[in-house]
Amino acid sequence: MFPSTMMEEELNLWDFLERAAALFGRKEVVSRLHTGEVHRTTYAEVYQRARRLMGGLKALGVGVGDRVATLGFLVEAIRGELKTVQHFVVMDEKAPEGYLAYEEALGEEADPVRVPERAACGMAYTTGTTGLPKGVVYSHRALVLHSLAASLVDGTALSEKDVVLPVVPMFHVNAWCLPYAATLVGAKQVLPGPRLDPASLVELFDGEGVTFTAGVPTVWLALADYLESTGHRLKTLRRLVVGGSAAPRSLIARFERMGVEVRQGYGLTETSPVVVQNFVKSHLESLSEEEKLTLKAKTGLPIPLVRLRVADEEGRPVPKDGKALGEVQLKGPWITGGYYGNEEATRSALTPDGFFRTGDIAVWDEERYVEIKDRLKDLIKSGGEWISSVDLENALMGHPKVKEAAVVAIPHPKWQERPLAVVVPRGEKPTPEELNEHLLKAGFAKWQLPDAYVFAEEIPRTSAGKFLKRALREQYKNYYGGA
Repeated sequence: MFPSTMMEEELNLWDFLERAAALFGRKEVVSRLHTGEVHRTTYAEVYQRARRLMGGLKALGVGVGDRVATLGFLVEAIRGELKTVQHFVVMDEKAPEGYLAYEEALGEEADPVRVPERAACGMAYTTGTTGLPKGVVYSHRALVLHSLAASLVDGTALSEKDVVLPVVPMFHVNAWCLPYAATLVGAKQVLPGPRLDPASLVELFDGEGVTFTAGVPTVWLALADYLESTGHRLKTLRRLVVGGSAAPRSLIARFERMGVEVRQGYGLTETSPVVVQNFVKSHLESLSEEEKLTLKAKTGLPIPLVRLRVADEEGRPVPKDGKALGEVQLKGPWITGGYYGNEEATRSALTPDGFFRTGDIAVWDEERYVEIKDRLKDLIKSGGEWISSVDLENALMGHPKVKEAAVVAIPHPKWQERPLAVVVPRGEKPTPEELNEHLLKAGFAKWQLPDAYVFAEEIPRTSAGKFLKRALREQYKNYYGGA
């Protein structure tokens, strides 16, 4: 074997910002503040202030290996329990007693300290939709490679020409790493702040020339309703990524009728997050529009460097027939090897051959397109047969009288579990008979239909905007008389 003569540099996220400041220093980074005011800065200014923050943290005694937490809200309510925290910095211009204002915390510009690429650069916690949150540590190497792979043309296809607006908070897996990827390519960034209603988003989309956006389905369902009700057509938006949960086929069709390409993405906190993205393979472009829409409604294909299998309990891949259910299991350079300080959870999350068990149940077809059917804990087992809550939800949200729908498994005295649908109507309330007829036409068997429909004004959500099914199961656990 010949020895390598390449000059190998450690991968570091800081290099993204350094490049953006040097090559695209005048490019804007726009933020909407909680006051509604739009704040403008540039990559050059962000780079300078980042170096001043380094200097300020150094002056406070923060060094390599120390932890800095960002919460985004006042921590007074829990301050007494934070025994290890030495300094509290708040974003207000004037800090209350015992706190330091952010501007006061900035110091003289400091040079970055280079750390090994496998050193921790951040940590996020799972949302805890099915249990207690668990910590996932990200390395510089993992996030650099993830940003590069996710930005390829068959993924987000980001470039310097784009204007990127992620409708995803930083606490949701680093806003899906979109701020890193946008900085990597030198794209203008627009950060929407707390105002995520459709009218506020449209104002930013059109006013800032946004070409690319990403967020969870609930955001895009509301935006589609707004655009269709007002007749407004977005001026510059070209691509929209849906993640966090499966996008209804009807939602994809609605935006593509408006001239916006929709791509599904899939990932978890434990996967940094993106591991699957949807695009139509070149030899499938000859499919009819309806067939291509069906393809786009699938979750997609694993991105480069990710090893993905849909496997049974023994870790054996299930048939690629679009029918056989298995768990999505993953390996790759940005897939977690365990949970922070939680050995028990780590052991249960990994297979004997080192694949990460996602807990997501899927099918895959002969083209290796993956289609997530449900979370393992959200699958409904009725009379020994499995029913996908996600399939039912997406079909229900294609009914013209349904704004949103969540389906959960409820204990049943005869069938073990039966589906119950919680529906938010769009205007006139549909009848259960109308919804059943709609599902039957969509291809569901009678035994798969919900036994009951509950109509509600809203569906509880996690902080990331996903349906909080745990709360629904608890609320309606006795609806069918118990197990």
